[in-house]
Amino acid sequence: MVSTSLRGLLCAGLLATAGAASALDRVTFEYGNSAGDADIDRYGANVTFDFGVHWLERGSWFLGAYQEVGISYWHSDPGRYDNDSLVDFGATPVLRWQKTPGQGLAPFLELGAGIHVTTESEIENKDFDLNFTFGSHVGGGVRFGDKGRYELMYRFQHLSNASIGEKNPGVNFHLFNLGYHF
Repeated sequence: MVSTSLRGLLCAGLLATAGAASALDRVTFEYGNSAGDADIDRYGANVTFDFGVHWLERGSWFLGAYQEVGISYWHSDPGRYDNDSLVDFGATPVLRWQKTPGQGLAPFLELGAGIHVTTESEIENKDFDLNFTFGSHVGGGVRFGDKGRYELMYRFQHLSNASIGEKNPGVNFHLFNLGYHF
């Protein structure tokens, strides 16, 4: 279990990084399943805070950045470690190459890398050794609707402890997100 002091530290860190961003931009809901040797379902929700930057502008395209803060629930069969669920808290800065949203479709590609803290270090047949992991993802999707308010996205995400623990099995996820921009 994650200690109370570690949870407090994580919450303070998440709020600090979110506060550095300019404005609450979006809420997303995700569903995914692990890839490879695990069978873990994942359900989550994220909020994003847009940094309000437009780098490398090329016509209607630009590189933007945002901070994502999220929580997800993982569920699987108990497996070797007799644990079938955990909760994951994450904070991830993200770079997104995107078309300016308007009427019609506005595609984008993104990549991000951040930190995650889980309530358990084991699930199914995976022993992560630590309740702390690094997460990285690549993804793509499209914004649509009036002013690009809606968003559909696919992500491939890898989580591991980067060998700072004795064990580092890692886990990969295929994730599908549905989002709403404010």
